[in-house]
Amino acid sequence: MFNRSNRFRSRAKGVGLDDVALAEVRDLLGARARRRDLLIEFLYLIQDNYGCLTAAHLRALAEEMRLSQTEVYEVASFYDHFDIVKEGEAKPAPLTIRVCDSISCMLAGAEDLIGELSASVDPQAIRVVRAPCMGRCATAPAARIGDREVDHASSQTLIELARSGDTNVFVPDYVGLEAYLAAGGYQLLRKVKAGEIAIDAIIDTMQNAGLRGLGGAGFPAGKKWGFVRSYPGLRLMSINGDEGEPGTFKDRIYLEKDPHRTFEGALIAAHAVEAERIYFYMRDEYPAVLAILRAALETAGIVKPGFIELRRGAGAYICGEESAMLESIEGKRGLPRHRPPYIAEVGLFGRPTLNHNVETLWWIRDIVEKGPEWFSAQGKPGHPGIRSWSVSGRVKNTGVKLASAGVIMRELIEDYCGGMSEGHEFKAYLPGGASGGILPASMGDIPLDFGGELAKQGAFVGSHAIVVFSQADSAASAPAAKCKLTTSSAWPSAATTRFPFSTCTIRWGCRPA
Repeated sequence: MFNRSNRFRSRAKGVGLDDVALAEVRDLLGARARRRDLLIEFLYLIQDNYGCLTAAHLRALAEEMRLSQTEVYEVASFYDHFDIVKEGEAKPAPLTIRVCDSISCMLAGAEDLIGELSASVDPQAIRVVRAPCMGRCATAPAARIGDREVDHASSQTLIELARSGDTNVFVPDYVGLEAYLAAGGYQLLRKVKAGEIAIDAIIDTMQNAGLRGLGGAGFPAGKKWGFVRSYPGLRLMSINGDEGEPGTFKDRIYLEKDPHRTFEGALIAAHAVEAERIYFYMRDEYPAVLAILRAALETAGIVKPGFIELRRGAGAYICGEESAMLESIEGKRGLPRHRPPYIAEVGLFGRPTLNHNVETLWWIRDIVEKGPEWFSAQGKPGHPGIRSWSVSGRVKNTGVKLASAGVIMRELIEDYCGGMSEGHEFKAYLPGGASGGILPASMGDIPLDFGGELAKQGAFVGSHAIVVFSQADSAASAPAAKCKLTTSSAWPSAATTRFPFSTCTIRWGCRPA
Protein backbone atom coordinates (compact mmCIF):
# COMPACT_ATOMS: atom_id res chain seq x y z
CA MET A 1 0.00 0.00 0.00
CA PHE A 2 1.24 3.50 -0.82
CA ASN A 3 2.26 5.29 2.38
CA ARG A 4 2.36 9.10 2.19
CA SER A 5 4.36 9.31 5.43
CA ASN A 6 7.03 6.98 4.05
CA ARG A 7 7.20 9.00 0.85
CA PHE A 8 7.77 12.15 2.91
CA ARG A 9 10.47 10.49 4.98
CA SER A 10 12.29 9.25 1.92
CA ARG A 11 12.53 12.76 0.49
CA ALA A 12 13.48 14.48 3.72
CA LYS A 13 17.13 15.35 4.10
CA GLY A 14 19.17 16.31 7.13
CA VAL A 15 18.78 14.83 10.60
CA GLY A 16 17.33 11.32 10.70
CA LEU A 17 13.94 10.84 12.27
CA ASP A 18 14.01 9.78 15.93
CA ASP A 19 10.88 7.82 16.80
CA VAL A 20 11.08 8.80 20.48
CA ALA A 21 11.30 12.50 19.58
CA LEU A 22 8.39 12.09 17.16
CA ALA A 23 6.26 10.52 19.88
CA GLU A 24 7.17 13.35 22.25
CA VAL A 25 6.23 15.99 19.70
CA ARG A 26 2.94 14.29 18.90
CA ASP A 27 2.14 14.07 22.60
CA LEU A 28 2.80 17.81 23.03
CA LEU A 29 0.74 18.83 20.00
CA GLY A 30 -2.13 16.58 21.02
CA ALA A 31 -5.32 17.19 19.07
CA ARG A 32 -4.23 20.60 17.75
CA ALA A 33 -4.59 21.07 14.02
CA ARG A 34 -1.21 20.87 12.30
CA ARG A 35 -1.65 24.27 10.65
CA ARG A 36 1.32 26.05 9.11
CA ASP A 37 0.53 29.28 10.96
CA LEU A 38 0.94 27.47 14.30
CA LEU A 39 4.59 26.58 13.71
CA ILE A 40 5.93 29.18 16.16
CA GLU A 41 3.37 28.16 18.78
CA PHE A 42 4.50 24.53 18.38
CA LEU A 43 8.15 25.52 18.68
CA TYR A 44 7.25 27.17 21.98
CA LEU A 45 5.46 24.04 23.17
CA ILE A 46 8.65 22.07 22.66
CA GLN A 47 11.00 24.65 24.16
CA ASP A 48 8.78 25.34 27.17
CA ASN A 49 8.61 21.63 27.92
CA TYR A 50 12.21 20.56 27.19
CA GLY A 51 14.13 23.81 27.73
CA CYS A 52 15.47 23.98 24.19
CA LEU A 53 14.90 22.85 20.60
CA THR A 54 17.01 19.79 19.85
CA ALA A 55 17.79 18.70 16.32
CA ALA A 56 15.73 15.55 16.90
CA HIS A 57 12.66 17.51 18.00
CA LEU A 58 12.96 19.93 15.07
CA ARG A 59 13.18 16.98 12.68
CA ALA A 60 10.16 15.38 14.32
CA LEU A 61 8.17 18.61 14.14
CA ALA A 62 8.98 18.92 10.44
CA GLU A 63 7.74 15.37 9.93
CA GLU A 64 4.55 15.94 11.88
CA MET A 65 3.71 19.20 10.06
CA ARG A 66 4.73 17.93 6.62
CA LEU A 67 7.31 20.69 6.26
CA SER A 68 10.92 20.54 5.19
CA GLN A 69 13.56 20.55 7.91
CA THR A 70 15.03 23.66 6.33
CA GLU A 71 11.77 25.56 6.64
CA VAL A 72 11.36 24.66 10.31
CA TYR A 73 14.99 25.46 11.09
CA GLU A 74 14.88 28.82 9.27
CA VAL A 75 11.89 29.92 11.33
CA ALA A 76 13.30 28.68 14.64
CA SER A 77 16.71 30.25 14.06
CA PHE A 78 15.22 33.61 13.05
CA TYR A 79 13.89 34.31 16.56
CA ASP A 80 16.21 35.05 19.50
CA HIS A 81 14.12 33.29 22.13
CA PHE A 82 14.47 29.83 20.64
CA ASP A 83 17.49 27.87 21.89
CA ILE A 84 18.50 25.49 19.11
CA VAL A 85 20.77 22.63 20.14
CA LYS A 86 22.48 20.88 17.26
CA GLU A 87 23.58 17.26 17.33
CA GLY A 88 26.51 16.81 19.67
CA GLU A 89 25.99 20.13 21.44
CA ALA A 90 25.23 20.46 25.14
CA LYS A 91 21.84 21.71 26.23
CA PRO A 92 21.67 25.13 27.92
CA ALA A 93 21.79 25.34 31.69
CA PRO A 94 18.45 24.60 33.38
CA LEU A 95 18.04 28.23 34.52
CA THR A 96 18.62 31.36 32.46
CA ILE A 97 19.17 34.89 33.69
CA ARG A 98 18.62 37.48 31.00
CA VAL A 99 20.00 40.95 31.59
CA CYS A 100 18.76 43.79 29.43
CA ASP A 101 21.60 45.53 27.63
CA SER A 102 19.49 48.17 25.91
CA ILE A 103 20.12 51.90 26.28
CA SER A 104 18.44 52.77 29.60
CA CYS A 105 19.69 49.65 31.33
CA MET A 106 23.24 50.23 30.15
CA LEU A 107 23.04 53.74 31.60
CA ALA A 108 21.95 52.14 34.90
CA GLY A 109 24.87 49.71 35.12
CA ALA A 110 23.78 46.64 33.17
CA GLU A 111 27.31 45.98 31.94
CA ASP A 112 28.62 45.70 35.49
CA LEU A 113 25.67 43.50 36.43
CA ILE A 114 26.41 41.10 33.57
CA GLY A 115 30.04 40.91 34.65
CA GLU A 116 29.20 40.29 38.30
CA LEU A 117 26.73 37.52 37.47
CA SER A 118 29.03 35.82 35.00
CA ALA A 119 31.77 35.72 37.65
CA SER A 120 29.45 34.49 40.43
CA VAL A 121 27.28 31.68 39.04
CA ASP A 122 28.00 28.11 38.04
CA PRO A 123 27.58 28.11 34.24
CA GLN A 124 26.44 24.47 34.37
CA ALA A 125 23.47 25.49 36.51
CA ILE A 126 22.76 29.06 35.44
CA ARG A 127 23.18 30.67 32.05
CA VAL A 128 23.72 34.45 31.95
CA VAL A 129 22.82 36.07 28.64
CA ARG A 130 22.33 39.54 27.26
CA ALA A 131 18.85 40.45 26.16
CA PRO A 132 17.33 43.26 24.09
CA CYS A 133 14.99 45.81 25.62
CA MET A 134 12.66 44.21 28.18
CA GLY A 135 10.31 47.17 28.40
CA ARG A 136 11.24 47.93 32.01
CA CYS A 137 13.38 50.99 31.23
CA ALA A 138 11.89 53.06 34.09
CA THR A 139 13.24 50.56 36.63
CA ALA A 140 16.62 49.86 35.04
CA PRO A 141 18.65 47.78 35.13
CA ALA A 142 16.11 45.09 34.29
CA ALA A 143 16.57 41.35 34.29
CA ARG A 144 14.55 38.17 34.00
CA ILE A 145 15.34 34.99 35.85
CA GLY A 146 13.31 32.13 34.47
CA ASP A 147 9.92 33.84 33.99
CA ARG A 148 10.37 36.24 36.91
CA GLU A 149 10.87 39.86 35.86
CA VAL A 150 13.17 41.83 38.17
CA ASP A 151 13.32 45.63 38.46
CA HIS A 152 16.41 47.50 39.71
CA ALA A 153 18.19 44.19 39.38
CA SER A 154 21.34 43.38 41.33
CA SER A 155 23.52 40.30 41.27
CA GLN A 156 22.65 39.62 44.91
CA THR A 157 18.90 39.71 44.27
CA LEU A 158 19.12 37.48 41.21
CA ILE A 159 21.36 34.93 42.90
CA GLU A 160 19.01 34.81 45.91
CA LEU A 161 16.04 34.19 43.60
CA ALA A 162 17.97 31.40 41.91
CA ARG A 163 18.73 29.75 45.26
CA SER A 164 15.14 30.02 46.45
CA GLY A 165 13.67 28.77 43.19
CA ASP A 166 11.36 31.80 43.02
CA THR A 167 11.64 32.12 39.26
CA ASN A 168 8.03 31.84 38.13
CA VAL A 169 6.07 34.69 36.63
CA PHE A 170 4.88 37.36 39.05
CA VAL A 171 1.53 38.86 38.07
CA PRO A 172 0.80 42.34 39.49
CA ASP A 173 -2.65 43.40 40.64
CA TYR A 174 -4.85 44.62 37.78
CA VAL A 175 -8.44 45.62 37.07
CA GLY A 176 -10.22 42.30 36.63
CA LEU A 177 -13.43 41.65 34.75
CA GLU A 178 -15.74 42.15 37.73
CA ALA A 179 -14.23 45.53 38.61
CA TYR A 180 -14.18 46.60 34.97
CA LEU A 181 -17.87 45.75 34.52
CA ALA A 182 -18.75 47.57 37.75
CA ALA A 183 -17.14 50.70 36.32
CA GLY A 184 -19.25 50.55 33.17
CA GLY A 185 -16.93 48.35 31.16
CA TYR A 186 -18.22 46.75 27.94
CA GLN A 187 -21.37 48.89 27.99
CA LEU A 188 -20.06 50.86 25.03
CA LEU A 189 -19.42 47.64 23.13
CA ARG A 190 -22.97 46.51 23.86
CA LYS A 191 -24.37 49.79 22.50
CA VAL A 192 -22.26 49.59 19.37
CA LYS A 193 -23.28 46.00 18.66
CA ALA A 194 -26.94 46.87 19.30
CA GLY A 195 -26.76 49.66 16.74
CA GLU A 196 -27.39 52.39 19.30
CA ILE A 197 -24.19 54.06 18.12
CA ALA A 198 -23.56 53.96 14.38
CA ILE A 199 -20.19 52.81 13.06
CA ASP A 200 -19.86 55.88 10.85
CA ALA A 201 -20.42 58.05 13.92
CA ILE A 202 -17.60 56.28 15.77
CA ILE A 203 -15.25 56.69 12.82
CA ASP A 204 -16.09 60.41 12.71
CA THR A 205 -15.44 60.60 16.44
CA MET A 206 -12.01 59.04 16.02
CA GLN A 207 -11.20 61.46 13.23
CA ASN A 208 -12.41 64.53 15.13
CA ALA A 209 -10.49 63.49 18.22
CA GLY A 210 -7.26 63.26 16.27
CA LEU A 211 -6.53 59.74 17.53
CA ARG A 212 -3.55 58.25 15.74
CA GLY A 213 -1.79 54.96 15.67
CA LEU A 214 0.54 55.19 18.66
CA GLY A 215 2.90 52.35 17.90
CA GLY A 216 5.19 54.29 15.58
CA ALA A 217 3.72 55.48 12.29
CA GLY A 218 0.98 57.74 13.65
CA PHE A 219 -1.60 57.01 10.95
CA PRO A 220 -5.07 58.45 11.79
CA ALA A 221 -7.14 55.69 13.40
CA GLY A 222 -10.51 56.63 11.91
CA LYS A 223 -9.07 56.84 8.40
CA LYS A 224 -7.52 53.39 8.84
CA TRP A 225 -10.91 51.93 9.76
CA GLY A 226 -12.43 53.49 6.66
CA PHE A 227 -9.75 52.05 4.38
CA VAL A 228 -10.16 48.52 5.72
CA ARG A 229 -13.95 48.73 5.46
CA SER A 230 -13.65 49.77 1.81
CA TYR A 231 -12.04 46.50 0.70
CA PRO A 232 -14.37 43.57 -0.02
CA GLY A 233 -14.03 40.12 1.45
CA LEU A 234 -13.61 38.56 4.87
CA ARG A 235 -11.56 40.85 7.11
CA LEU A 236 -9.27 40.27 10.06
CA MET A 237 -7.76 42.38 12.80
CA SER A 238 -4.38 42.26 14.52
CA ILE A 239 -3.08 43.92 17.66
CA ASN A 240 0.62 44.65 17.74
CA GLY A 241 1.87 44.17 21.28
CA ASP A 242 5.47 43.66 20.16
CA GLU A 243 6.67 46.75 22.00
CA GLY A 244 10.33 46.25 21.15
CA GLU A 245 11.56 49.77 20.43
CA PRO A 246 14.27 50.47 23.05
CA GLY A 247 12.93 52.80 25.73
CA THR A 248 9.26 51.90 25.20
CA PHE A 249 7.09 50.41 27.96
CA LYS A 250 3.72 52.24 27.93
CA ASP A 251 1.75 49.35 26.44
CA ARG A 252 3.06 46.98 29.09
CA ILE A 253 1.93 49.36 31.83
CA TYR A 254 -1.58 49.64 30.38
CA LEU A 255 -2.00 45.89 29.97
CA GLU A 256 -0.66 45.18 33.45
CA LYS A 257 -3.17 47.61 34.93
CA ASP A 258 -6.36 47.52 32.85
CA PRO A 259 -6.36 44.86 30.09
CA HIS A 260 -10.12 44.87 29.50
CA ARG A 261 -10.03 48.50 28.37
CA THR A 262 -7.81 47.47 25.48
CA PHE A 263 -10.00 44.45 24.78
CA GLU A 264 -13.12 46.61 24.61
CA GLY A 265 -11.44 49.04 22.23
CA ALA A 266 -10.29 46.14 20.09
CA LEU A 267 -13.75 44.56 19.94
CA ILE A 268 -15.31 47.87 18.93
CA ALA A 269 -12.72 48.34 16.19
CA ALA A 270 -13.21 44.75 15.00
CA HIS A 271 -16.97 45.27 14.89
CA ALA A 272 -16.48 48.50 12.93
CA VAL A 273 -14.57 46.74 10.14
CA GLU A 274 -16.54 43.49 10.45
CA ALA A 275 -13.43 41.47 11.29
CA GLU A 276 -14.14 37.80 11.83
CA ARG A 277 -11.19 37.29 14.19
CA ILE A 278 -8.60 39.22 16.20
CA TYR A 279 -4.98 38.08 16.48
CA PHE A 280 -3.26 39.58 19.53
CA TYR A 281 0.52 39.44 19.03
CA MET A 282 2.31 39.88 22.36
CA ARG A 283 6.06 39.86 22.91
CA ASP A 284 7.51 37.01 24.92
CA GLU A 285 9.57 39.51 26.93
CA TYR A 286 6.37 40.27 28.89
CA PRO A 287 5.53 37.02 30.76
CA ALA A 288 3.27 38.80 33.26
CA VAL A 289 1.27 40.45 30.48
CA LEU A 290 0.92 37.12 28.70
CA ALA A 291 -0.43 35.56 31.90
CA ILE A 292 -2.88 38.43 32.36
CA LEU A 293 -4.10 38.24 28.78
CA ARG A 294 -4.65 34.49 28.98
CA ALA A 295 -6.62 34.86 32.20
CA ALA A 296 -8.65 37.78 30.84
CA LEU A 297 -9.54 35.92 27.66
CA GLU A 298 -10.64 32.86 29.60
CA THR A 299 -12.85 34.76 32.04
CA ALA A 300 -14.32 37.53 29.91
CA GLY A 301 -17.05 35.59 28.13
CA ILE A 302 -17.74 38.74 26.10
CA VAL A 303 -17.16 37.04 22.74
CA LYS A 304 -17.18 33.45 21.58
CA PRO A 305 -14.06 31.43 22.42
CA GLY A 306 -11.36 31.82 19.82
CA PHE A 307 -12.51 35.17 18.47
CA ILE A 308 -9.41 36.73 20.04
CA GLU A 309 -6.41 34.50 19.44
CA LEU A 310 -3.28 35.22 21.44
CA ARG A 311 0.01 34.77 19.59
CA ARG A 312 3.39 34.92 21.28
CA GLY A 313 6.30 36.83 19.77
CA ALA A 314 9.69 35.18 19.93
CA GLY A 315 12.23 37.96 20.28
CA ALA A 316 12.53 39.72 16.92
CA TYR A 317 12.77 43.51 16.93
CA ILE A 318 11.63 43.71 13.32
CA CYS A 319 8.22 42.25 14.22
CA GLY A 320 7.26 45.65 15.57
CA GLU A 321 6.76 46.52 11.89
CA GLU A 322 3.20 45.57 11.03
CA SER A 323 3.79 43.41 7.95
CA ALA A 324 6.67 41.56 9.64
CA MET A 325 4.35 40.88 12.57
CA LEU A 326 1.75 39.41 10.20
CA GLU A 327 4.39 37.11 8.71
CA SER A 328 5.19 35.94 12.24
CA ILE A 329 1.53 35.31 13.03
CA GLU A 330 1.44 33.17 9.89
CA GLY A 331 4.25 31.09 11.40
CA LYS A 332 7.02 32.46 9.20
CA ARG A 333 10.17 34.49 9.66
CA GLY A 334 9.24 38.06 10.55
CA LEU A 335 10.39 39.77 7.37
CA PRO A 336 8.67 42.99 6.22
CA ARG A 337 6.60 42.72 3.07
CA HIS A 338 6.98 44.86 -0.02
CA ARG A 339 4.34 47.57 -0.29
CA PRO A 340 1.97 48.13 -2.00
CA PRO A 341 -0.30 46.36 -1.43
CA TYR A 342 -0.76 47.59 2.13
CA ILE A 343 -2.13 45.32 4.81
CA ALA A 344 -5.46 47.16 4.82
CA GLU A 345 -6.02 45.51 1.43
CA VAL A 346 -3.87 42.36 1.53
CA GLY A 347 -2.90 41.57 5.09
CA LEU A 348 -3.03 38.54 7.34
CA PHE A 349 -3.61 35.36 5.32
CA GLY A 350 -4.16 37.61 2.31
CA ARG A 351 -7.22 39.30 3.78
CA PRO A 352 -7.92 43.01 4.45
CA THR A 353 -6.53 43.57 7.94
CA LEU A 354 -6.92 46.29 10.53
CA ASN A 355 -3.84 46.62 12.72
CA HIS A 356 -3.59 48.72 15.88
CA ASN A 357 -1.20 49.00 18.76
CA VAL A 358 -2.29 48.63 22.38
CA GLU A 359 -2.46 52.28 23.42
CA THR A 360 -4.56 53.36 20.44
CA LEU A 361 -7.21 50.81 21.40
CA TRP A 362 -6.93 51.75 25.06
CA TRP A 363 -8.19 55.30 24.33
CA ILE A 364 -11.26 54.35 22.26
CA ARG A 365 -13.71 53.92 25.13
CA ASP A 366 -12.79 57.25 26.77
CA ILE A 367 -12.98 59.13 23.47
CA VAL A 368 -16.42 57.82 22.55
CA GLU A 369 -17.86 58.22 26.07
CA LYS A 370 -16.35 61.68 26.75
CA GLY A 371 -16.42 63.05 23.23
CA PRO A 372 -13.71 63.87 20.69
CA GLU A 373 -13.20 67.38 22.07
CA TRP A 374 -12.23 65.97 25.45
CA PHE A 375 -9.32 64.14 23.84
CA SER A 376 -8.21 66.66 21.23
CA ALA A 377 -8.29 69.61 23.67
CA GLN A 378 -5.59 68.01 25.82
CA GLY A 379 -2.97 68.61 23.15
CA LYS A 380 -0.97 71.72 22.42
CA PRO A 381 -2.28 74.10 19.71
CA GLY A 382 -1.98 72.29 16.39
CA HIS A 383 -1.21 69.00 18.15
CA PRO A 384 -4.49 67.33 19.18
CA GLY A 385 -4.65 64.72 21.89
CA ILE A 386 -2.82 63.39 24.89
CA ARG A 387 0.07 60.95 24.63
CA SER A 388 1.71 58.38 26.87
CA TRP A 389 5.43 59.11 27.00
CA SER A 390 7.75 56.36 28.21
CA VAL A 391 10.52 58.35 29.91
CA SER A 392 13.76 56.85 31.17
CA GLY A 393 17.39 57.79 31.55
CA ARG A 394 18.89 60.62 33.60
CA VAL A 395 15.72 62.13 35.12
CA LYS A 396 14.54 62.01 38.73
CA ASN A 397 11.17 60.40 38.09
CA THR A 398 11.03 57.92 35.23
CA GLY A 399 7.86 56.20 34.05
CA VAL A 400 4.87 56.69 31.76
CA LYS A 401 3.95 60.38 31.67
CA LEU A 402 0.60 61.52 30.32
CA ALA A 403 1.37 64.77 28.55
CA SER A 404 0.10 66.75 25.60
CA ALA A 405 0.96 65.98 22.02
CA GLY A 406 3.38 68.74 21.07
CA VAL A 407 4.98 68.93 24.51
CA ILE A 408 8.62 70.00 24.46
CA MET A 409 11.46 68.08 26.03
CA ARG A 410 12.33 70.65 28.66
CA GLU A 411 8.72 70.71 29.82
CA LEU A 412 8.64 66.92 30.10
CA ILE A 413 11.80 66.92 32.18
CA GLU A 414 10.91 69.76 34.53
CA ASP A 415 7.13 69.47 34.89
CA TYR A 416 6.60 65.72 34.60
CA CYS A 417 9.86 64.10 35.69
CA GLY A 418 10.92 66.37 38.55
CA GLY A 419 13.99 67.58 36.68
CA MET A 420 17.28 65.87 35.99
CA SER A 421 18.81 63.35 38.40
CA GLU A 422 21.16 64.76 41.00
CA GLY A 423 24.50 65.73 39.48
CA HIS A 424 23.32 65.36 35.89
CA GLU A 425 22.85 68.08 33.29
CA PHE A 426 20.54 67.74 30.29
CA LYS A 427 22.71 67.17 27.22
CA ALA A 428 20.72 65.13 24.68
CA TYR A 429 17.69 62.90 24.22
CA LEU A 430 16.04 60.27 22.07
CA PRO A 431 12.54 61.52 21.09
CA GLY A 432 11.30 58.19 19.78
CA GLY A 433 13.45 55.34 20.98
CA ALA A 434 16.68 54.22 19.37
CA SER A 435 15.26 54.50 15.84
CA GLY A 436 13.81 57.99 16.30
CA GLY A 437 17.10 59.88 16.13
CA ILE A 438 19.05 61.71 18.81
CA LEU A 439 18.91 65.43 19.46
CA PRO A 440 21.07 67.74 21.59
CA ALA A 441 19.68 69.70 24.52
CA SER A 442 19.80 72.83 22.35
CA MET A 443 16.84 71.26 20.51
CA GLY A 444 14.88 70.69 23.70
CA ASP A 445 12.21 73.20 22.65
CA ILE A 446 11.00 71.35 19.53
CA PRO A 447 7.33 70.24 19.79
CA LEU A 448 7.24 66.46 20.09
CA ASP A 449 4.71 65.06 17.63
CA PHE A 450 4.47 63.37 14.28
CA GLY A 451 5.89 65.50 11.47
CA GLY A 452 6.57 69.21 11.93
CA GLU A 453 9.90 70.60 13.08
CA LEU A 454 10.94 67.27 14.54
CA ALA A 455 10.69 65.61 11.13
CA LYS A 456 12.71 68.43 9.56
CA GLN A 457 15.55 67.47 11.89
CA GLY A 458 15.37 63.87 10.68
CA ALA A 459 13.81 62.62 13.92
CA PHE A 460 10.39 61.32 14.95
CA VAL A 461 8.40 60.43 18.06
CA GLY A 462 7.53 56.92 16.85
CA SER A 463 6.53 54.92 19.91
CA HIS A 464 6.95 57.97 22.19
CA ALA A 465 9.97 56.53 23.97
CA ILE A 466 12.06 59.26 25.56
CA VAL A 467 15.57 58.50 26.82
CA VAL A 468 17.40 61.41 28.46
CA PHE A 469 21.20 61.71 28.47
CA SER A 470 23.56 63.82 30.53
CA GLN A 471 27.22 64.85 30.53
CA ALA A 472 28.02 61.44 32.02
CA ASP A 473 27.05 59.66 28.80
CA SER A 474 28.54 59.27 25.34
CA ALA A 475 27.19 58.84 21.86
CA ALA A 476 28.00 55.14 22.07
CA SER A 477 25.25 54.85 24.70
CA ALA A 478 22.69 54.73 21.88
CA PRO A 479 24.35 52.96 18.97
CA ALA A 480 21.19 52.46 16.95
CA ALA A 481 20.15 56.10 16.87
CA LYS A 482 20.77 58.56 14.07
CA CYS A 483 23.31 61.03 15.37
CA LYS A 484 22.63 64.75 15.57
CA LEU A 485 25.70 65.17 17.74
CA THR A 486 28.38 65.04 15.05
CA THR A 487 28.97 66.64 11.70
CA SER A 488 27.98 63.32 10.14
CA SER A 489 24.34 62.40 9.50
CA ALA A 490 25.04 58.87 10.68
CA TRP A 491 25.89 57.57 14.12
CA PRO A 492 29.66 57.62 14.81
CA SER A 493 30.98 54.31 13.54
CA ALA A 494 34.61 54.40 14.64
CA ALA A 495 34.96 51.32 16.77
CA THR A 496 37.49 52.80 19.17
CA THR A 497 36.21 56.37 19.39
CA ARG A 498 33.70 57.64 21.94
CA PHE A 499 31.98 60.97 21.61
CA PRO A 500 31.14 62.50 25.02
CA PHE A 501 28.29 64.99 24.76
CA SER A 502 30.35 67.54 26.70
CA THR A 503 33.24 67.45 24.21
CA CYS A 504 31.53 66.73 20.90
CA THR A 505 31.58 69.40 18.19
CA ILE A 506 28.08 69.54 16.80
CA ARG A 507 26.22 71.63 14.29
CA TRP A 508 23.54 72.96 16.58
CA GLY A 509 25.48 75.32 18.83
CA CYS A 510 27.36 73.08 21.23
CA ARG A 511 31.11 73.48 21.41
CA PRO A 512 33.86 71.55 23.16
CA ALA A 513 33.80 72.06 26.91
